[in-house]
Amino acid sequence: MAASRALSALRLLAGSRPPLAASARSNSNRAAIGHVQRQRYGRLYPLLLVSTDGSTVRLRYGEPKRILMMPLDSNTLPEAERKARLRRQFPSKRKAKEEETFEGIDLDTYKKFWKK
Repeated sequence: MAASRALSALRLLAGSRPPLAASARSNSNRAAIGHVQRQRYGRLYPLLLVSTDGSTVRLRYGEPKRILMMPLDSNTLPEAERKARLRRQFPSKRKAKEEETFEGIDLDTYKKFWKK
């Protein structure tokens, strides 16, 4: 009877414990070797979404941003407003300044500042 109890105890132990090499247990050593293999993280940040008509919606977003504006479709704008937006976006080039010439300067006036 004692032998059958010992045999049944060995069967229970062998079936309930996985082998040491195939341990699926996560501990600090596993975390130091690899990284968390997730596509999405659990942390979502509050965000204010502003649409093109000016309405706002509060939602949760995966990146820490405060406000996100939807792009404006320039094809739906009137012609004058579209051109004004383009002028603001791409300002014209500045005009080149004229260089000073030394033709009209009397050099004898500044003769005292020259080294001899």
